[in-house]
Amino acid sequence: MFLKLFFLVLILTTIALAGLGIGMLIRKKGKFPETHIGRNQQMKERGIHCANTTDALERRNYRPVKPQKQERKEEEESV
Repeated sequence: MFLKLFFLVLILTTIALAGLGIGMLIRKKGKFPETHIGRNQQMKERGIHCANTTDALERRNYRPVKPQKQERKEEEESV
């Protein structure tokens, strides 16, 4: 039973990989579509950046926060 299932999965995986390979050969440019966010043209058009780019932009625009002086309230409690 296990061997039948194993060979079935192996055959289906082989067919899927062969289909991907044939698809790459038939296409004009012959590469997989770009899925990385930083290099995907549609993501760039929407203004979405990868985590590294977002981090670099935040570091470039960083302004330290100056702490405000708090006024001390006089204790009005009598002991």
